[in-house]
Amino acid sequence: MTQTPSQEPRTFELPPGYDGLAEARRLLRSIRAGSLATVDSAGAPFASLVNVATAFDGAPLLLMSSLSAHTQYLLKDGRASILLAQTGKGDPLAHPRLTVSGLARQLEGVERQGARMRFLSRHPKSALYADFGDFSFWRLEVDKAHLNGGFAKAAAYSGPQLLLDVAGSAALAEAEEGALAHMNEDHGEALALYAEKLCGAPVGRWRASGLDPEGMDLALGDQTARLVFPSPISGPRDLRETLVALAAQARA
Repeated sequence: MTQTPSQEPRTFELPPGYDGLAEARRLLRSIRAGSLATVDSAGAPFASLVNVATAFDGAPLLLMSSLSAHTQYLLKDGRASILLAQTGKGDPLAHPRLTVSGLARQLEGVERQGARMRFLSRHPKSALYADFGDFSFWRLEVDKAHLNGGFAKAAAYSGPQLLLDVAGSAALAEAEEGALAHMNEDHGEALALYAEKLCGAPVGRWRASGLDPEGMDLALGDQTARLVFPSPISGPRDLRETLVALAAQARA
């Protein structure tokens, strides 16, 4: 049957034990670059490649030049979607991917400062040009998301379902930058333990690149890992207790 524009993508009953929402959030937090689709001046789709980070609640963050075609298109029509695909050996379509869609908006003031910190923590090399006059930070306000986790593992989520409700987590957000610096400067051994023993990542000098109520993002060069907390946290005290417990679990 031909799908009309008004129809939503088909979804399947997910297999027992497969947490589609957790997988969607993992992809959102761990994929470093994605395909950005915008609408050009003629109303046609236009795809490009962009680096991606996430806001505290998980919304995609972009750093883009006004000289780029996709930035010019977004200034006229904010509708956009981003494909975040996990790569690996074998058939590319056998690996999970997530498409998020919504309206992109340029950030200013305090929002820009927060986005800059999180983006550069994920993409340190972008500091070379992040403050050039023609570059700006953008946030995609997610309206909906579509997960394809592989055969018969498709699911659709609304923006509020996919993103975190961060009400009550202001203390953690304020402490994030300092906590990341502290972990990277003083607790490199623990970060390596988290990555290797709890995330199944390769051995290396991992660093913390992001923090939110559900977990911590880790990075080793171009590789990423996601340390998921046993339960959501809301402040620095919760963070310390959780990381100490996870370090003990990793050592065991």
